[in-house]
Amino acid sequence: MSRREPPFVPGVLSRRQSLRTGESIAAEQEPSGAIPWFGGGHTDPWDHIESAMALTATGLLDEAKAAYRWSAATQRPDGSWPRQFRLGVVEDAGTESNFCAYIATGVWHHLLCTGDTDFAREMWPTVRAAIDFVLELQGEHGQIYWARDDNGIFDEALLTGCSSMHHSIGCASALAGALGIEGPDWESARARLGSAIRQRPEVFAVKDRYSMDWYYPILGGAITGDAGRARIAARWRDFVVGNIGIRCVSDRPWVTGAETCELVMALDCLDERARALDLFAAMQHLREADGSYWTGLVFADGKRWPEERTTWTGAAVVLAADALSRATPGSGIFRDAVFRDAVAGVASTGAGYVIA
Repeated sequence: MSRREPPFVPGVLSRRQSLRTGESIAAEQEPSGAIPWFGGGHTDPWDHIESAMALTATGLLDEAKAAYRWSAATQRPDGSWPRQFRLGVVEDAGTESNFCAYIATGVWHHLLCTGDTDFAREMWPTVRAAIDFVLELQGEHGQIYWARDDNGIFDEALLTGCSSMHHSIGCASALAGALGIEGPDWESARARLGSAIRQRPEVFAVKDRYSMDWYYPILGGAITGDAGRARIAARWRDFVVGNIGIRCVSDRPWVTGAETCELVMALDCLDERARALDLFAAMQHLREADGSYWTGLVFADGKRWPEERTTWTGAAVVLAADALSRATPGSGIFRDAVFRDAVAGVASTGAGYVIA
């Protein structure tokens, strides 16, 4: 077994601190494998996967596998998941397409980090069913509608969610390729989705107050290079707040850790390393001694809000640190835009970790 360092950023986040954040996430994991937002809080399928990815990146592989197996066990026959669970009970039976697609990103990330093809094959039926379900919600212009419940499909597409699904569909195709599986033609659907993101803004709901709609098309790989840099430059002043992070919403005095770290990863995709490092350092005021992170800060009055330390905020920190440090073989999960080329980088042995 090869030995690898957990994510770290010199002068900002040490290897031990990164592991401590992973441990703070694992401490909230329920016996079933579910990872709620915080102890006693609800679990949603997307944030659960984000947290599982951080467990993998920090070397907590048994806990990560338990998380993915929870996803497999709770998937419905049609490939979807309920929107929200609490302590094993479904609180909201509706489903969101982006929540369902993200399992592909998580399983691909786990394979990249560990080289565990047996586990990837175990999870493949779950991934395939999820992506097949998601693509049933694709509209005529390539957009994917955001939700479905007992009353039918919600006739609205969200740019952030579609950008994330653009990435997840690519991860699913890469996973199939790495496993030597002749999968369905997901790439044509992904290409249509990417075209919609780049060329058909009118098919998406207007949510441009939210920073995620600003950077997610880059993080999801639909907008790259000079076009991505121009997109970031156009609204930098709307969202970036001094040395404390970025706003979640452009007209609210509230910076959030997860959005800041996602922008860090989007900047890494654009090779904007200096700005990415500055932002990563800027959000560390949200860290607690146990390695957990507060969700955000209302900078108008200096109060942390909501008064929650969320697992998915800590997870975003770990993944951003990995992107910046290139510590694990999965560090390029967002940066590597050509997924099939990334297949060659899958390690043939598992990954271990050195704590310094």
